[in-house]
Amino acid sequence: MTPDMELALAARAENIAIVRHALGGLGDAFGVPEPKLSDIRLAVTEACANVVVHAYPEDQEGPMEVLANMGEDALTVLVRDWGRGIRPRSDSPGLGLGLSLIAALAESVQLGHDGEEHTEVRMTFSLLDELPSIGTLSALSSASGLPSTDTLAATERDSA
Repeated sequence: MTPDMELALAARAENIAIVRHALGGLGDAFGVPEPKLSDIRLAVTEACANVVVHAYPEDQEGPMEVLANMGEDALTVLVRDWGRGIRPRSDSPGLGLGLSLIAALAESVQLGHDGEEHTEVRMTFSLLDELPSIGTLSALSSASGLPSTDTLAATERDSA
């Protein structure tokens, strides 16, 4: 299935604004309410910032891909890179809150690698009117319409 949005950009800080703008256009086209769209933009911004800061050595620039697919009641966004993978860094310039923030904003989050060893963060955002409750660990359904990920970690909110 072809994603509703597909971006391939250099993993540079200035390109995160392009991703945010494209997500805004996609959300507007599908009628996503502004408060939900703001949460989606923030979570995806964090995932892209992780690619920019952590995926590649400081002296190298690599690619970043963002794919999005609008389902009947959810938006799934995949942020992918070809970098070093997700691992702790003692010299990290950030506060280490990005993945926690993403997990708080998304219905579910998966961290993993695809068959070509791309590092992936897959986020699913519910577009239903009811608010989900805080949830449990779970694998993401393949119904997102995006390429599959071998799961390293996932979190999902249970619907109330």
